[in-house]
Amino acid sequence: MLLFSFVTYYTSSLLTDCYRTGDPVSGKRNYTYTDAVRSILGGYKVKACGLIQYLNLFGISIGYTIAASISMMAIKRSNCFHESGGKNPCHMSSNPYMIMFGVSEILLSQIPDFDQIWWLSIVAAVMSFTYSGIGLGLGIAKVAATGTFKGSLTGISIGTVTQAQKIWRSLQAIGDIAFAYSFSVILIEIQDTVKSPPEEAKTMKKATKLSIAVTTVFYMLCGSMGYASFGDFAPGNFLTGFGFFNPFWLLDIANAAIIIHLVGAYQVFCQPIFAFIEKWATQRWPESYFITKEFKIPVPGYRHPYKLNMFRLVWRTGFVMLTTVISMLLPFFNDVVGILGALGFWPLTVYFPVEMYIQQKKISKWSSRWICLKMLSMACLMISIVAGAGSIVGVILDLKVYKPFKTTY
Repeated sequence: MLLFSFVTYYTSSLLTDCYRTGDPVSGKRNYTYTDAVRSILGGYKVKACGLIQYLNLFGISIGYTIAASISMMAIKRSNCFHESGGKNPCHMSSNPYMIMFGVSEILLSQIPDFDQIWWLSIVAAVMSFTYSGIGLGLGIAKVAATGTFKGSLTGISIGTVTQAQKIWRSLQAIGDIAFAYSFSVILIEIQDTVKSPPEEAKTMKKATKLSIAVTTVFYMLCGSMGYASFGDFAPGNFLTGFGFFNPFWLLDIANAAIIIHLVGAYQVFCQPIFAFIEKWATQRWPESYFITKEFKIPVPGYRHPYKLNMFRLVWRTGFVMLTTVISMLLPFFNDVVGILGALGFWPLTVYFPVEMYIQQKKISKWSSRWICLKMLSMACLMISIVAGAGSIVGVILDLKVYKPFKTTY
């Protein structure tokens, strides 16, 4: 985790310098990640970057749908378990909860520029601190109650799992950690909302340093205390893995905070895809009534009418429905997250920032700095490959015992 945090901070600092081409104060703005790659690198790398970025964002929306449904079920199951006094195992399907999440996202996706709503980030931050704090507190309480730290420095015991399973799961875990630090995928888009002066890169570097420091502390504490609490039987997510039955109301608050966070985060990560497709469609068919026409609908108690666009309604609804159906088909949160982390980490967090920095700063080939940057990129490529392999094996093993749309917890 520390290694990933250092690498992510360094490469994110390189990426922030790519928001403007040329002069950091007055140079041409690049409004999206793909714009930065087009302006600085050009060629086939633009299409490669766009494909990987939007595929990653599409995958993140699937991961968030799965995660939200698991938290919804955790609330229902903890209440069911409490009411039955622990006698009812409270098995249930995840499908209705994914559909509920999908319906809420269809409604929210119709709000233009949802990601520009200023209070969204504040709500997300408060929710993050809430569920992380509760999880950490419960972990400390469990360790204090038992008086022992479970687990070992070498990880899960052979016997609980086989040697091969341990290796594959360890590689998958690397992908999960990579996913946890994958904000570079929308860093340029976020930087575009920052006011200047001071120059955007300076503000973004400070924000990146603070956010990575805070999240790493919480990752380390929650990960360590979760493992110390459960040892070999640590669940994939210690808030939703049903490790803590009491106090059940506190678990409900934590899982509700996760759901609220993910409802907003889903929209923030999907906005670049929405904007890209809508911009492309407008340029492709500028005369189309269906694509360009906006109907003004008065909203009671609100000064400005809502602008309904039929193409936006159909396209965004279809997108959310597709991510919901795929989530129901592949409801394996840890495996899916591991694949996404492996897919996005090297190209978007390391490769493109490094290549753009080399081009932007005109670093000469075979200089010591050029060699160090290339070595960093190659090392991260190897990490992404092994993490991807571990996560794919995890999905294959899950599929052997899985029936489509029949998953119960």
